Amino acid sequence: MGLLALNRLMFMQRGRLRRPIQARNGLMTSAAKRKGSPCLQDDNSRSDKKLRYSMPSLPEDIWHHIHSLLPLRDAARTACVSRTFLGFWRCYPNLTITRETLGLVRLEDEKDGMSYETSCDLATKIDHILRNHSGTGVKALKLEINDFPVFCTYGDLDRWLHIAVRPGIEKLDLWLRPILSAVSVYNFPCSLLLNGSGKSLRHLHLSSCTFRPTAGLDCLRSLTSLELYEVRVTEDDLRCLLSSLVALEELRLVDCEELIFLKIPSLLQRLSNLVVHDCENLEVIESKAPNLSGFEYMGPQVQLSLGDSLQDIYINGSGRGWDIVHYAWAKLPCMVPNLEVLEISTSYLSDTLVVPAGKFLHLRHLFIDGFCRPDYDHFSLVSFLDACPYLETFRLFVEHDFMEDELVLGDFSHDLRQMPGHLHSNIKDVQILGFYSTKSIIELTCHILENATSLESLTLDTSYTAILCSDSKNGKCLPMNRDMIMEAHKALLAVKRYILGKVPSSVELKVVEPCSRCNDLEILVQERKLVEPAQSESAQEFPLGKNK
Repeated sequence: MGLLALNRLMFMQRGRLRRPIQARNGLMTSAAKRKGSPCLQDDNSRSDKKLRYSMPSLPEDIWHHIHSLLPLRDAARTACVSRTFLGFWRCYPNLTITRETLGLVRLEDEKDGMSYETSCDLATKIDHILRNHSGTGVKALKLEINDFPVFCTYGDLDRWLHIAVRPGIEKLDLWLRPILSAVSVYNFPCSLLLNGSGKSLRHLHLSSCTFRPTAGLDCLRSLTSLELYEVRVTEDDLRCLLSSLVALEELRLVDCEELIFLKIPSLLQRLSNLVVHDCENLEVIESKAPNLSGFEYMGPQVQLSLGDSLQDIYINGSGRGWDIVHYAWAKLPCMVPNLEVLEISTSYLSDTLVVPAGKFLHLRHLFIDGFCRPDYDHFSLVSFLDACPYLETFRLFVEHDFMEDELVLGDFSHDLRQMPGHLHSNIKDVQILGFYSTKSIIELTCHILENATSLESLTLDTSYTAILCSDSKNGKCLPMNRDMIMEAHKALLAVKRYILGKVPSSVELKVVEPCSRCNDLEILVQERKLVEPAQSESAQEFPLGKNK
């Protein structure tokens, strides 16, 4: 679309091109001064004429800026149209070298692989692009060769980086192939960032390589973002590096298996966001950064020491037997007293009742995503809501196993537990995704309706899918199996019988049921010959799936 927009601009102004290029003050525009431009130093009188009669009358610096905003392929194509654009191309500041920009098909669409000659031709093409931009002020370089055919050596990669990474570069993204135990790993040349090349660097992303920073990298004092994906880096290496990154604002570590102890020093006063994912051998995360406000963690259970500045936490311990819900209430109130947003996801919810260690006096938004057995006592979450007196938004995403005839909708309208006196006066929005017909989740829902005095909206989603046909690419919802659809039907009956009559007129009730087009509920109901219990008059009038 970038090249099309450029062509449209040139066409619209073609009628003005035969007029002399003159500014309002009577002086020639910067097009007349382009002989001194470093990007256009090879232009001659012929190119002057071509500029005047082939392009709208805009100053050179504006054309240069427009050209710098084009995607790399479009920017290269314009160099074939005009010598002026050829000069701009040589100064193009943002180099993104991927399969797409080199005109390759997607890796999954390659049928017969790639010949050796074609592979060598691609390596030569990258060489040519980078050499043409050597010393011309490259601001950003992205080498995404993690899904390329094997056509380049580590020597090629070293050469390309040394060509492009020069003083003035601000962003370096290096995406390599995932680390395989039987394949040697690329050793990122830290010397590349010395001699002034690292002083201007603001963003550094490395993947699938070895990174051994030394004390000499104190030149990275402008770095604001550091991302390491599948990088072999030890805690000593990282500690040495972090001690000099005084401007760092975001640190992202993913699948760095050599890390055991992650320590964030107090001198990182600008660090505001820390992300740690799947560092399987990590045991301790300790942060003394005084202004850290966001923390995201996914992985096995670790010892956390995060400081009291945190306001937003996401913890995911899926598949690792870590009951993060109970951990959060037992540890976090004292550890992060100023927390405002807490999102926790776990594949393990235990039945052990844990008394919260304190109250979250600043928590406004709580999101819980948990896998549990059908007999898990969701009503126990009431004590957690009590620990958040200023909570405004509560979202519970329930995942559980579905077994044939395991859940049978019974009549327990006179046996629902209550917890009077536990008011939640600030909760306005409650969402229960994966709502099903177990007694404890019905009790939790009724408790919220009776004790959340400021409640404005209640959403009960029985569809068990996050992707609807209206949002998916193929126009279909994620498929639901037979047991899921049958349970959704019983959940809708539970809403009619136990919940509908408790909804105040001031509360908007939203009930989401399975898509009738993608997951036909009525057919399965008829097949199973499910006999619905007697319904109240109000339940028969309630239009499920619509707002009340």
